[in-house]
Amino acid sequence: MKLHVLIEQDEVGYFVAEVPALPGCLSQGKTREEAITNVREAVEGWLEVMEGKRGVDPGRLVEVAV
Repeated sequence: MKLHVLIEQDEVGYFVAEVPALPGCLSQGKTREEAITNVREAVEGWLEVMEGKRGVDPGRLVEVAV
């Protein structure tokens, strides 16, 4: 799965990574690379939680490229 991630540096110097396609999915890190690593983990957790809430049947999922 490919997602766009918005990375900005906050006023304290941390890098904040947000996934606009996944509401509330964000993370941070002391470096850009750490923020990217952390947001990958956040995406996995976000998807796991949402799948549990919706009871998604994996057989109904398809991948599309835009």
